[in-house]
Amino acid sequence: MLQYILYKGLGGNNLAIVRTQDLLDHFNFKLVAGKDGLHRGIIESDISRPGIEMTGYFKFYPKERLQLIGKTEMAYFLDLPIEQQMERAHQLCTDVTPGIIISRGMEVPEPIITAANRSGVPVLQSKRKTTRVISRLTNYLETKFAPSTAIHGVLVDIYGVGVLITGQSGIGKSETALELVKRGHQLVADDSVEIRQADYDTLIGNPPPLIEYLLEIRGLGIINVMTLFGAGSVRKFKKISFIANLEQWDETKQYDRLGIEHQKMKIMDVHLPLVTIPVRPGRNLAVIIEVAAMNYRLKQMGLNAAKEFTDRLANVIEEKGRENME
Repeated sequence: MLQYILYKGLGGNNLAIVRTQDLLDHFNFKLVAGKDGLHRGIIESDISRPGIEMTGYFKFYPKERLQLIGKTEMAYFLDLPIEQQMERAHQLCTDVTPGIIISRGMEVPEPIITAANRSGVPVLQSKRKTTRVISRLTNYLETKFAPSTAIHGVLVDIYGVGVLITGQSGIGKSETALELVKRGHQLVADDSVEIRQADYDTLIGNPPPLIEYLLEIRGLGIINVMTLFGAGSVRKFKKISFIANLEQWDETKQYDRLGIEHQKMKIMDVHLPLVTIPVRPGRNLAVIIEVAAMNYRLKQMGLNAAKEFTDRLANVIEEKGRENME
């Protein structure tokens, strides 16, 4: 039922839309001019510093980007004659420029204010240093524009390891998550996990706002994990480290008994380690997944129990072979 509400109510994936107004709301910026353009959309995370444009060269001007004017650009602009200042300001303020940001709390020259008001380009003033403004804006926009998707599953933080539990509907993912929360671990998302690719090899999962902190247990209904188990039982987002896929036990299938097989699952551009856990009565899935998370941490530290066992076995076979030859 909860999954039906999500897909029907949210209508699938939504592309992120960032407007200049969002920057004004998120950062400690002051609006100086161009109020009519606060609805303009920002379509990329790159930020331009119009240094060469200040000299009058606009052939390759990236007008669709945010423009950041720092101390160097402003010093050059103020040394220009007033006629050239007005001309440069008019060329900077196009009908698609999402905004101009002035750093270091510098006073905005009148030609820029006039051109911005005429063209509807928001001019925002920041008290921060130029490099600091670029860093914060870039991080914010990169997060907003990161590739994203949604997966049916449960995301749990187990000993600092983000485990995405997948499997067909009704196999016991939410019940397993509940048992893990009771064992002291943290729930991130149940039923639907929103995933964004924060870096080329990093996936971050979080719950849709509609079902944050909620867990659906068949026969019991929807419960609020934070209310029942406390604030320490949940978290808003988590890096996904590996996937535990639950499937019904198949007597005809050969399952990995040593742990030497290395399965992978691709989500967007990232390949994540995959562990397939067969489900049948009597198996404690929560404990198995908990141990799988601990084993994953050990492997990251260079300790691989399966490899150690196969190495020992190879040594024993080699020694027996020598004894037989003698």
